[in-house]
Amino acid sequence: MTKLDTEKRNDLTKRNFAFPRQRKEPLEDAAHVRNAVARFNQVEGASAEEKDEAWKRIQAAAKKYGVKLSEKSRHELGKG
Repeated sequence: MTKLDTEKRNDLTKRNFAFPRQRKEPLEDAAHVRNAVARFNQVEGASAEEKDEAWKRIQAAAKKYGVKLSEKSRHELGKG
């Protein structure tokens, strides 16, 4: 995974994060997408609506970077 230093992370727009309000889980490459999936349930303070929107952003980024997701919804994360 490409390491994002503070400067690069600060340069990202909100739309480059799964959780833009909190600027959590950047979606910059395939490794970041896989990391966002793995850490999804660790993000605190996000509403159900924010989680639904984050999952949509993760799915779009996964498609863009060729990451195959076995989960069909965010509710399947961590069950397996």
